[in-house]
Parts: sequence; structure tokens; C-alpha cells
Amino acid sequence: MQSFLEETLLTIIKKEGSLENLIFVLPSKRAGTFLKNAISKHTSSTIFAPEIQSIEDFVENISGLAYASSTQQLFELYKAYTTTVKGEQDTFYAFSKWGTTLLQDFNEIDRYLVDTKKIFSHLNAVQEINHWTVEKDKSTIITNYMAFWNSLEELYTAFNTSLKQDGLGHQGLVYREACANLNAYIQSTSKQKHLFIGFNALNTAEELIIQTILENTNAEIYWDLDEYFYSDPVHDAGFFIRQFSKQWYYFKDKPLQVTNGNYLTPKNITITGVPKNVSQAKYIGSVLGKLYNDKKSMLTNTAVVLGDETLLNPLINAIPEEINGINITMGFPLHKSPLESLFSQLFDLYIRKDEKGWYYQHVTTVLNHPYIQLLFATEDNTINAADAICNQIKSRNWIYVDVAKLQLISSTSNLDLLFYKSNLTVPVFIKKCLALILAVKEKINAEGNGLELEYLYRFHQLFNQLNNLVVKYPFLNDLQSLFGLYKELLSSETLDFKGEPLKGLQIMGMLESRNLDFETVLLTSVNEGILPSGKSNNSFIPFDIKKMYGLPTYKEKDAVYTYHFYRLLQRAKNIHLVYNTEPDVLEGGEVSRLIRQLLADSNISNYITETIAFPEIKSPKKKVVSIQKDAHLMELIKGIAAYGFSPTSLSNYIRNPLDFYKKNILKINELEEVEETVAANTFGTIVHETLDELYQPFVNTFLEAEQLKALLPKINSTVRKHFAIHYKNVSLEEGKNLIAFNVVLKYVENFIKLEIESAKKHKIKIIGLELSLKTAINVPGVNFPVHIKGKLDRIDEIDGVLRVIDYKTGKVEQRNLNLSNWEDIVEEYDKSKAFQLLCYAYMYNHLVPVDKVEAGIFSFKNIKAGILKFSENKNSIITQDTLLKFTKELHKLVGAICDPDQPFVAKEIK
Repeated sequence: MQSFLEETLLTIIKKEGSLENLIFVLPSKRAGTFLKNAISKHTSSTIFAPEIQSIEDFVENISGLAYASSTQQLFELYKAYTTTVKGEQDTFYAFSKWGTTLLQDFNEIDRYLVDTKKIFSHLNAVQEINHWTVEKDKSTIITNYMAFWNSLEELYTAFNTSLKQDGLGHQGLVYREACANLNAYIQSTSKQKHLFIGFNALNTAEELIIQTILENTNAEIYWDLDEYFYSDPVHDAGFFIRQFSKQWYYFKDKPLQVTNGNYLTPKNITITGVPKNVSQAKYIGSVLGKLYNDKKSMLTNTAVVLGDETLLNPLINAIPEEINGINITMGFPLHKSPLESLFSQLFDLYIRKDEKGWYYQHVTTVLNHPYIQLLFATEDNTINAADAICNQIKSRNWIYVDVAKLQLISSTSNLDLLFYKSNLTVPVFIKKCLALILAVKEKINAEGNGLELEYLYRFHQLFNQLNNLVVKYPFLNDLQSLFGLYKELLSSETLDFKGEPLKGLQIMGMLESRNLDFETVLLTSVNEGILPSGKSNNSFIPFDIKKMYGLPTYKEKDAVYTYHFYRLLQRAKNIHLVYNTEPDVLEGGEVSRLIRQLLADSNISNYITETIAFPEIKSPKKKVVSIQKDAHLMELIKGIAAYGFSPTSLSNYIRNPLDFYKKNILKINELEEVEETVAANTFGTIVHETLDELYQPFVNTFLEAEQLKALLPKINSTVRKHFAIHYKNVSLEEGKNLIAFNVVLKYVENFIKLEIESAKKHKIKIIGLELSLKTAINVPGVNFPVHIKGKLDRIDEIDGVLRVIDYKTGKVEQRNLNLSNWEDIVEEYDKSKAFQLLCYAYMYNHLVPVDKVEAGIFSFKNIKAGILKFSENKNSIITQDTLLKFTKELHKLVGAICDPDQPFVAKEIK
């Protein structure tokens, strides 16, 4: 296959002979690299290389201005904004949100050589009409808004003047200046010949420059377009070049030359739908692996073109390891490096800081960052100061942290790099970030990690750049603005991959493929909204005004994408088009119209194969997790049995034996966390302790309604007291804790009011509160001591009937306490509350034998139900016969736990 650049070069060599006095102008620098390679291949002797420039460098050379960076442009625009726009002005942070859009509009206005007086006047008139009102006086907001549009031309002039004074310009200004300097440039290069190669869409300034040079010098232009698209009057791939052939005076007496016959040559086109982005990367990886195995040499003329460049990371990981010599043209985005998250967290830490200090989660997030963990690690890796600080914050239950508290629990010198008392200004913050980078560098130097050092070097450069900008532009004086600028700079920074640009597999974006040809092309994300990009219009200029002044709209942008798409296909022999089958508003919609257009073309459809690819799904075999009881495990079980199984731990076993194994034998509990709001278990503890304290004076006495009424005023102070015991550093005056405090108050108050009504109707005697019970049980087949133990919330007597009562702050319903089948009590977790009640009745019976007893639960979330009683076949009286049946089931349950031959088997939780 002969590429367009080689084909064009051979034509030029044949026509010109020598290349020394030629100036080649191409759409991109990358195309220039490939042209140089083609020249070296087709030149047999030593020659002076011709000038080869990209269009942007060419225009910059003519204009005499240098391109300003996007950051410089934004700062200069804001400086002009503060001096020209009257009325209320935005801060730099607010301005940066819309300033980039205004920059794009100014850039476009200049690139298309629009009469600025007319367009700004037109825009102002449109806004006047939009905000016309019969009211005599306009609001302040409308007045300020209109003042901005009135000053737009003045802002534009001040901005361009400021840049030009420094010898700089945004792209549009550089192009406008180049047009003004064009005659002088033509005279200075009269002995050289210009060759414009491979252009398609041109802005007005580029058209003027190229046309003027073509008409006034011995210059030529070579188009990279197949005759098939040029001759079709409606095909978007030839949209621009057909316009040029009609409008340019140069073509009045000269035919426009295009390439012939490449597009309709036989091809293998595969269109594959793949679900989601990562699957696309995996699929491309599998295709590359197949190409490598079939014919390694094919990869030297293969390109993977990413319609969506965010696929770069998953694609790199999906490429088979055996494929070497990969050239990635895009660079690795610096904002995806692990160091980015550290500085984002630091910005967040200080931006969100308030008078209380730092919120503990922001502090622990920073301290748990891998780079901070590395910084705080000791040489022997035994103690990490960052972990120790986090553990102290949790154990002391600090919700807000300040420097004094941190210094109280740690004396490490590195702490000052992250948390400091000094008056926080933007320069101080940047200085601390630079010091942090150097401190981390020392640690990484010891490990010899080159990639990590590269990250640190680039971030050091970035913060030095921020420091220079802060010095030059004093309005950058708050962290929020600095953070916005940090993200703006970071978004454009990349780490360049090392590769051979002319050999091996090429991975590139759509625009980088201009003028380049490959035998095998793999193109991803061929979806609407990506290829082409759709009707997005990030501009302050309305659509109709754009049309009027010849500015590009989505129609022109679609034509650009269409050209690039078909140009990739022109000379390729093997084409793999991959699209996402899962429509997504953010990631692109349905299959692209470009694919639909291919399928509808009878001249090419015979070469197309359509497939849907999906990952192989293997249904995993469900493995039953089973823990065998070895000698060590049996020793643990014996220890727990001697100490005593609690009703709750036995309920855990009923729910899932594996839960019992983890929680009650291995003691694997949830991680200790700062309780900034009341946890469910602590909530219950406070309710229990409050009722215990209030009712202690009534033990062994009958409850009187008047006595109970006297408790109501004491509830608030008692609840507050027990909250203080469990939450020393927590305020009950706001947020969820205030709600929790009032809920506990209501729970206790409602309970006592219910007791008052009961005391009026019944004789209630309190026998005991918070009784600690422990009972030995003789389980058949178990030859070691076994106990059950627990704390009984309340034992009382109502109208002569003994009653065991358990408080539950969660919701319990009567159905949980109804029993019809005794096997359910140790097999169904739904009956765990009934099981626990019978355990308490069983233990109390061993302490004080009873003929009959009732057992019930008071559910604070089901308060209207009152005391919910255990019942066997609708009988709520627990007799010795009932306890005998329960004992049998209890022995069965405990026997299973203590049986060395019966493993702990995971139960599927319903």
C-alpha cells in the first residue's frame, strides 16, 4: 500500500526534481514526521531537507507573534475584564467557569476574520431584545448583564492589545495578524515554493493565506480526498473541498486534483458492537493478539484510533504482553496519576476547613493516601505515624480536628507539611505543597521508582508554574481560585510515552491520524455523540448569528468528523469498527450514523461483516463455605462455652453459622470508627441505661401512677447524662445527634406514659432490673462445661403473673414471637426474638424455679402494640413443659456448635 504522503512526494519529486527550495505545509507536526521519513526512503543521495511546517507553526511564523498558553490567555482576559467591564464583577474563580467559553468565541471570531464591530453590535442588540421590558427601570442584575454585553468589544480590544504588547496571541489573533503580514511574507519567500498538503476544513484566515499564496506565487495544493466522495454532491466527506473548488478563484482555470480509486478497492470491514467502554478495550486487545499470532508483521502497519480518548488507560492494560514496539501519541494524562488525588485531597482539606477545624474524615483520607503512608513510615516499617494518628482520632471520637489536637497525639516532624496553624494564604499553601513533594521525593529515591519520580517532577513543575502566576497576577488570592486553576493546568498536562513514531503498532486520537495511512485500522467508540460529536455548542454566540457571519456550527463539525472517518478507510485493507451497544447520555448514544451510512452504501456494503461481541460469562459454581473444627478451634469453643454463650451469639449461629464463627469465635468485629452520629447499638444502650436508672428506686415495690408521673421531668437530664457518658465530644444541639437525642427522649417518655396507664389498671411489681444471669447446661454428648449467660432487662409481676421483659429499640412484630413448630426456634432466624426470650426464661427458672411465667418484648418502634408476648399455639403462658421442649432444642443447637465432627457451614441468608 502506498500512503498519501508517499504518493504526493513522488509526484512532487518527479515534477520539481530538487526539494531544497520547497516549503511543505501540513495539517500537523506528526504528518511532517512521516513526510520526512518518506523523503529519506525515496532519496538516493544526500540533500538539504526542505522546510516542513505544520499549519499552526507556518501561520505563527508569518504573524510574528508567539502562541500564548491557555492559562496566560485566561489570566490576561480576566485582567482586561476587571478594567473594562463596569458594575459588579465576578471573582477569578467564578470568571474561570465561563471565561474559557469567551476565549473560544474570541478565538473563533479572529480565525474567521469576522468584523468585530458588527458582530459585537449584533450580539448586544440580540441581548437588548431578549431582555426588553416595558418597565422603566431595569433590575440591577439585568443592568449589570447588559453592561457586560455593551463592553464586549472593549474587552476584546483590551485583551488582544495586552497580548500583543508581550509579543503573544491566542490562535485567532495570531491568524488575523498573519493575514495582515501576508504580503510582506510573500515578498520575503519569493524564491521558495509552497506546497500545501492534505488539508480539508479551513477557517477563513487559512483560506485567505493559502489562496493568496497560491494566486501570487508558484505554489501548489494537494488534497487527500478520494474521487468517490468529491463527485458525490451530498457526501459530507467532500463537503469542504467541493466548496473550495467552487469558491476559490485559483480553481477557475485549474482543475482540483483528488486521488482516484482507493476507497472502492476490496476491503475487509468488520463492524462490532461491544457492551460498554472497558469491553471495547478488551475486544481491541483480543483482535491485536490474533493479528500478532497470525502475522506479526501486520502490526507494523496497524493503527488503533480512539474515538473516545478516555479509553487509553483500559486499552494499555488490554494489549497482550507479547506485543512490543507500541507508539502512543497521546501521552498519559497527569490528572490520572495517583499523585493527583493527594493534592486534590489537600485542597479539599483546607477549602472545607471551618472554625471548628478539619472534619475528621478529610484528615483520615489524607493520612491514608499511599504517598502519605510512605512519608510517615519508619525505616523498619513497624510503626506508621499516619495510622497511629488515625487510630487516636477514632479512639478519642474526635469529629473535628485541629493542629493542637494533632500535636497532642503525635510529634512527627512531617505533620507540619500537611497541617499547619500559620495564616493560610495562597503562597503559603503552594510553598507547603512544594515542600511536601520534596519530602516524598526523598522516600521514593530510596526505593528507586522512576515512574513515581517522574510524577513528582511534573507536579513540582506545576506548582512552580502556579507560584509564578500568583506572583504575576495578584487577584489569584483564594484557595478556591487556585484549585480551579490547578485543575485547569492539570487537565492539559501529559506524561509522554517513549516510543518509535514510525514503527510498530500506533495508538492515536482521531485528529492525529490526519494524512496518515495504515493497512489495518481499529477504530473505537463509533457512536453518536462521539463520532460525530453531536450538536453541542459551547459558545455565547447564537446559532443564527454564527450562520450569518460564517462561523462554524455543528454542521461543519460533523463534516470534519465524517472526512476523518472516511479518510482512514480510503487506503486501509482491514478495518475494525467498534461501537458501544449500551446507549449512554454521557458516553455516547446509539451506533453512529457513519456506520449506518456505510451499511447503506451498496458499493461498499458487500465488504462488511456485522457482529456483536460480548464477554464470555462463566457461571461460577457456588462453593459451600465450610469450616472444619480442628483442635485449636475446639479449644476456642470450649473457652467460650465455659464463659457462656449469650442469647444473641446463639441467634447469630441460627442466622448463619459462619457469622457465629467470625463474630463470636474469631472476634472479627466491624472496624472501629468515629461515631459522629449515634450508632444503633449505642442508641439501644442509652435507652436501656436510662430506664434502668429511672426505675431502680422501684425495685421490689409496686408501681404507682403518681410515682411514674414524677419521673417525666427527670427524663431529659437522665438521657443527657448517658449520652455524655458514651459521646464525650459530640454536640446534641444540632444535626442527626439532636434528632437522636429527641427520639430517645420520646421513646422513654412514651414507655413511662404506657406504664402509667398500666399501673392504673394492674398491680405491677418490679422484681429486678438488668439482672446478670448465667446457667450451666448439661448437653448430651458434650464432655466439657457449657454455660449460657445474658443480662435480663426486667423481671416483674403483673396481677400475680411473673413476666420476663426484654427492651428492643428496633422493630419487633407479634409474628416474630408466635411459635407453632418447635424446630423453627433453632432453625429460623425470624424466630430469634422468641428464642432469646425463652433463653432468659430458661436462665431465670434455674435461678428461681417458677410454675408459670410470661415473656415479652417491648419494641420502641412498635410502641402501640404494648408488650408483645411469646406464645406457643396462641398460649402465652410458659410452663415447665414449655421450658422442657425449649431445653431439648437448646441442647440440639449447642450440641451442634460443640460437636467437633460438625463443621460451621455457611447458610444462605434469605
